[in-house]
Amino acid sequence: MNIQPLFEALDVQEDAARAMTDGLRTQIDELQARLREAETHLEHLAITRKTVTAPADRIPARTDSPGLPEHPDYPRILAVFNEATGPLRARDVCEALDHELLPKNVEGIRAKLKRLVKLDIITEDDAGSFARKQ
Repeated sequence: MNIQPLFEALDVQEDAARAMTDGLRTQIDELQARLREAETHLEHLAITRKTVTAPADRIPARTDSPGLPEHPDYPRILAVFNEATGPLRARDVCEALDHELLPKNVEGIRAKLKRLVKLDIITEDDAGSFARKQ
């Protein structure tokens, strides 16, 4: 019985499996390199966002709005309303300020908005809908 053809068939299959394995390893290496590049880009964007928004946290209260609370969010909130084309909800303001949309953050902004309403700086048109005073 001649088993040489069996060995030749095994060699062909082994070579094909080895080539496929090598090709997959090459693809994995390329994908890992692309992933590292994407992660680095994402880190740079996060640093840029932090760098751009950090000065806004130190902006003093505007002098043309007497009675504006001393917290750095208030001028930023008013800036959001200056750019808005219509009424905003607390969640909208949170998003505009790049705050994470957690209930505590939305409620904190809502409390600040209510305070601005009491100070007669903005108005609450409908329940939870705030707008810059005309």
